[in-house]
Amino acid sequence: MKPSIAVSIGDLNGVGAEIALKAHAEVSKLCNPIYCINSHMLEQSAKLLGVKVPDDFSTCHVEGEFKIKIGVVDGACGKYSYDSFMRAIELCETKEADAVVTMPIHKEAWKLAGLHYVGHTDLLREYFKKDAIMMLGCEKMFVALYTEHIPLKDVPATIQKEKITTFLLDLYKSIGNKKVAVLGLNPHAGDNGVLGDEEREIEVAIKIANETIGKELFYGAIVPDIAFTPHFRSNFNYFVAMYHDQGLAPLKALYFDESVNISLGLPIIRTSVDHGTAFDIAYRGKAKTLSYINAIKSAIGFIK
Repeated sequence: MKPSIAVSIGDLNGVGAEIALKAHAEVSKLCNPIYCINSHMLEQSAKLLGVKVPDDFSTCHVEGEFKIKIGVVDGACGKYSYDSFMRAIELCETKEADAVVTMPIHKEAWKLAGLHYVGHTDLLREYFKKDAIMMLGCEKMFVALYTEHIPLKDVPATIQKEKITTFLLDLYKSIGNKKVAVLGLNPHAGDNGVLGDEEREIEVAIKIANETIGKELFYGAIVPDIAFTPHFRSNFNYFVAMYHDQGLAPLKALYFDESVNISLGLPIIRTSVDHGTAFDIAYRGKAKTLSYINAIKSAIGFIK
């Protein structure tokens, strides 16, 4: 039997509804998608796109009606994307769905809606009281983020061997016996303390994690500017980045269209597209579906 996957619709002023409708025929071959959106908002989206809602487009009602404002940051739309996500989580908790796949939200719209979360993963951490790990990528390269949506100036203070050790061991529990390159924080990975000494904390954490596991799986601290070169990636396809752009800039430069976002270490399976709301192309028929389809496939892989 095909698994059932709850799809949170994301920010309706962006590309989420278009992607869901455009990819439905292909996605339905892989799973039974349950789209968390009410009929009024769905029909409004379809009308703006000039398409017909498929007869087998199964929905789960989410309260709320408002006018879609294409490409606009809007609090009402932010609240609806949050409610859609919470409904998708509920479907997993009640075993009506086997996994959640999320369309993109707009963080400023969530803020305008009075929500204090900075994204899906942040919400999941608080909701489940778990230290979820954000990992993004595709079959060719995955990047787990040690820190995510925090200011760059705050990153150095988080480089502590105890915290990094816990992160690495939690990552191991989720991905198993994979070789992982752990990046340094500073240029040249600190040059033995000349350009910073945070790498010493990283290296101690790697040593402790490998000793705890009983095998050498984590390597580093790797010089960040060589980590994503073709030669290096021929030996590793799992990486730990110390901060958001250190890992995601090269990932998106290489595999933007096909990458997905995976939340590890949670009691539910959650994957997501690895792109934003794309307000600039919303409702123009230009949104690509590959990341969404890959997110569906990744979720199914975790179910199996």
